[in-house]
Amino acid sequence: MSTNSTSPSDERILRMGVAGHPDSAQAHAALASFLCAAGRVDEALAHLDREMDRQPSKIWPRSIKAGILSGERRAAEALDVHRALVAMAPEIPLLWANFGSDLAAVGDVDEAAAAFRTTIERAPGFGPAWLGLANLPGAPFGDADIAAMERGLIVTRDPYHKVQLLFALGRGYGAFGDLERSFGKFTEANALRDTLVPHDGAGLAAFVEAHDILRSSFFADAAGPSPQADSAIFIVGMPRSGSTLVEQILASHPDVEGAGELFALPEVAASIDAFAAPDAFVRRLQALTPAEAAQLGTDYLVRAGRYRRTDRPYFTDKMPANWRLIAFIRRILPGARIIDVRRDPLACCLSAYMTYFNRHTDFPNTLEDLGRYYRHYLAMMEMAEDWTPDSLYRLDHARLVSDAEQEIRALLRFLRLPFSSSCLRPEKNSRAIYTPSAQQVRAPIHHGNDRSHAYLPWLRPLQAALSAG
Repeated sequence: MSTNSTSPSDERILRMGVAGHPDSAQAHAALASFLCAAGRVDEALAHLDREMDRQPSKIWPRSIKAGILSGERRAAEALDVHRALVAMAPEIPLLWANFGSDLAAVGDVDEAAAAFRTTIERAPGFGPAWLGLANLPGAPFGDADIAAMERGLIVTRDPYHKVQLLFALGRGYGAFGDLERSFGKFTEANALRDTLVPHDGAGLAAFVEAHDILRSSFFADAAGPSPQADSAIFIVGMPRSGSTLVEQILASHPDVEGAGELFALPEVAASIDAFAAPDAFVRRLQALTPAEAAQLGTDYLVRAGRYRRTDRPYFTDKMPANWRLIAFIRRILPGARIIDVRRDPLACCLSAYMTYFNRHTDFPNTLEDLGRYYRHYLAMMEMAEDWTPDSLYRLDHARLVSDAEQEIRALLRFLRLPFSSSCLRPEKNSRAIYTPSAQQVRAPIHHGNDRSHAYLPWLRPLQAALSAG
């Protein structure tokens, strides 16, 4: 059972398109995208390098190359390409914004801020640049910035840019202590996003409930051998629970590579048409033969391996929403370890409500739905504790920041890894990080700022939803 959807005939057609239209950026982009999808990233990059040599004055080969490197989590390699691009076309805002994003990923905060501000000079309503600034440490906004963002809301026509501007304004007003206006901007941001990326709460509820028929005996009977299955460490939970910090700690261990938020697991799940109906996933799980399950495990490892850069024996997959696929993990990778990161529900949900999620992420946009989402997550994890008693570890974020060494030692014992003092200093790890918490985990382990008490007057719907049921 293979998850590879590319075919030689598709490649021939794309190469014919390039041959027939050698100066077409679209034709070259389509071929490069195909090669990347087939796991042939270096071949795609070599193709673009040849085009850069052939057409040194053209922007598009470098732009496509920078996009591929960024998408492949190779931000450090992308930076020189970005520098060449902004030198060639300094008037294009998007090039500066992309440059700023990769600078932020590698932790170059000052240059990232400069790149974002250059973007804004050229396009005052460019939402991603304002949000990029908001995600940098400290309080980067002044009164003039707040006024500029308010004007940007009026001039920008892109609804996603508006959503990002609203989130940035929420941060800005919050930093100035205007909490009512701050929360109002977050509410506007989520309301607008709901019109663009509506959350399927009913579908999620049915999906979780369908798992209730599974029992630990099913996994014990069905779990077959899976090659290298114990190399994967899944970090799951709610967004803004502290999962990025946990991954940064583990990635500081000499035996663990931090691979970031991977889409490999949901891609493999989708390859077996698991999401056709809420209960289709469980039915498909029950029908898998041991050989099919092992092949799916191999497919996952191949897809995840695309993002690996070292030969360390273990790697992390820190996609929080993989909590939905706990049963799938247990079925196709029975040797994998799973870490469930928990944080205070109110603080965690509020932080998620204040966070921008992209157009491809199904996530709640109202406080009520957010509380229900949290309850669905808890319900799935309670079932998972029965399915995976020996391969699931619940990590409490409060304990981690209060007594880091004790909690890290316990986590490493669960993973069967020797203690390494480097895990106590995750801020020393210079790896690229692509989540909103990137800059926070570049500081020593500490208690974060719990804003839920300050915003409590507006959180009654969330409190009610969390306590319902």
